[in-house]
Amino acid sequence: MNNRSAIGAVSVAILLFVLWLLSWWVSREPALLIEEIQQSTRQQEGNKVVGYTTTTALIRVTETLLNKSGGYMSNDVLPPFSVLDNMPAWEFGVLEMSRDLVLAFRKDFSRSQSQSAENVFLKIAQPQLNIDHRSWVLPSAESEYRKAIGQLYLYRSALVDPKKTDSQFYARADNLRDWLKNVEKRLGSYSQRLSASVGQERFNTDLAGDATARQSTFSPDKRVVKTSWWKLDDEFYEARGATWALLHYLKAIEVDFADVLARRNAMVSLQQIIRELEATQQPIWSPMVLNGSGFGVLANHSLVMANYISRANAALIDLSELLTQG
Repeated sequence: MNNRSAIGAVSVAILLFVLWLLSWWVSREPALLIEEIQQSTRQQEGNKVVGYTTTTALIRVTETLLNKSGGYMSNDVLPPFSVLDNMPAWEFGVLEMSRDLVLAFRKDFSRSQSQSAENVFLKIAQPQLNIDHRSWVLPSAESEYRKAIGQLYLYRSALVDPKKTDSQFYARADNLRDWLKNVEKRLGSYSQRLSASVGQERFNTDLAGDATARQSTFSPDKRVVKTSWWKLDDEFYEARGATWALLHYLKAIEVDFADVLARRNAMVSLQQIIRELEATQQPIWSPMVLNGSGFGVLANHSLVMANYISRANAALIDLSELLTQG
C-alpha cells in the first residue's frame, strides 16, 4: 500500500511538472520579426514598391499569432490551455493593433480619394480579421484569420504587379495621420488601464475643452478607478502584445513613408516612438506581474509599462502634429 501511494505521488508530481513545462512553453512570447521583415523588403530592392513592407509586416505579425509556440490559444476549450490567460491576453493585444491597421488599409491606404472604390482583397480580409477571437467552431477564429492572411498575400502580390493597377498603396501624410490618431487612442487607453493598477481618484475630463459639449447620461465629477487584482496580468500582457505588434508596424511605416516623413522632418520623431516601444519588450525576470505601490518596496510592472506607453503616445501626438503641417 505504501509503495502504491509513493508511486501515485510520484506520478502526480511528474504529471504536474509536465503540465507546468507545457504551460511555460506555450506561454513564451515570440521574438521580434523586424529583421525578417526587413530582409523580405531587401529582396524587393531592385523593384521597390511602396506599401510592400507594411503589408509584409501585417502578414507576418498575424501569421505569428497563429503559428507561435502552442499556436493560437484564445479560443482553446481544453486544459491546460483553457486556464492560461496571459498568452490569450497578449494575443488580443496583437489582434487589436492588427485590426486597426487592416481597417486603415481598407479605408485609407488603398484608396486615392473618398469616392474611390474599395480594394477587393482588403474588403474581404478586414471583416475576416474581426471575427470573435474566442470563436472555436463554425467558424473557428484561426480559419477566418488564415483566410484574411490569404487575401493580404493576394493584395501584396497585386501591389508588385504593374498590370494590376486597381491595387495600390498610397503613402500620403493624411493617410498616415488618420491611422496614427487611432493608435493614439489605443495607447491612451492602455496607459489609463495600466495606471489604475494602484487605484486612484480621477477627475472627470470627458467634456473638457468645449463649454457646449453634452453627454448621454450624468457622470460624477470624481471617481475612483482601480484594476481588479485578478485582471492585472491580463491588462499588462494585452498592452505588451499591442506594443509588440505596433513596433513592427511603425518600423514598416519608417520604410514606406520615408519620403513623407523626411519632407516633414519627422523621421526622428518616429524613431523616438520606436525607441520607447522597444523598452516595453524588455524581458520580464519576475515569475509574476508585481503590483507594488508607486514608491513601495516591490516593483509595479503595470506602472513601468504605462510609463513607456505614455512616453510613446506623447511622441506620437507630436508626430501627428508634424504631419498636419504643410
